[in-house]
Amino acid sequence: MNNSAGHYRAGRAVAVVALFAGATIWGLIWYPYRAIEAAGISGALASALTYAVALLLGLIVFRGKLRGARIDGWLVAIALSSAGCNLGYVLGMLHGEVMRVLLLFYLAPLWTVLLARLILAEPLTRAGAALVGLSLTGALVMLWRPELGAPWPTAPGEWIGLAAGFLFALANVLIRRAHHYSIELKSMAVFVGVVVVGLGYVALAEPLAVPQAGADIWLLVVVVGVVLLAINLVVQYGLMRIAAGRAIVILLSELVVAALAAWWLAGETMGLREWLGGALIVAASLVSAKIET
Repeated sequence: MNNSAGHYRAGRAVAVVALFAGATIWGLIWYPYRAIEAAGISGALASALTYAVALLLGLIVFRGKLRGARIDGWLVAIALSSAGCNLGYVLGMLHGEVMRVLLLFYLAPLWTVLLARLILAEPLTRAGAALVGLSLTGALVMLWRPELGAPWPTAPGEWIGLAAGFLFALANVLIRRAHHYSIELKSMAVFVGVVVVGLGYVALAEPLAVPQAGADIWLLVVVVGVVLLAINLVVQYGLMRIAAGRAIVILLSELVVAALAAWWLAGETMGLREWLGGALIVAASLVSAKIET
């Protein structure tokens, strides 16, 4: 009995560490992408290449669980929405202020409530209404500039971050709807989506040229790809063993990591308005966790 309890506590401790590791990586991953872009590889191409590395490794790691997989419209929708989310996350962090983009991305719980009502026919509860109110209030506080009038994002990176958060919510709702797929297959759909959409964007919107980056940058691309696959597995491990309410609190540490990293590595700071708006958005995420629980 004591051994069982000890193993249970140990497993939960490992799960907590796994979620903290995931939050830390996602709070820092924008920085290597900035280094890759500075070396001449665009954000879209860097995303496609790093996720291609994750895809190739995933095909090896998951090969036994992918046999006989059937593809339908739901899986394609997951791939496309996840592609937009992940590409948008990277591009927003590259071309905007890290914390403002990340906080706009964290409006995702607002979109989740609305999309779950439309796609999953889930009722809008009082907690869901509170989430909508907190999210919108936080966004208004953070974005309001009296001299500009309406409180909308003003920089391209902020719009991208906002759109990425919406697509993140859409992908999560679709993943919940498509419960007949395995976690491994959904993960691979994400990787395929980012690679295909990223390369498609590069082919249509960017000049066709071979990047003249050094060996150290190409090694960094490979390392980021390995990290993307590993952190996907690590976070999935944690989410399977920690209640949703506690998991979201742990994952919100990404905001703290990103704030410190943006200050230390990029010299970015946030004013009182951004902190107040961010606090309301974080509160909305905690309400979202209460709903999930």
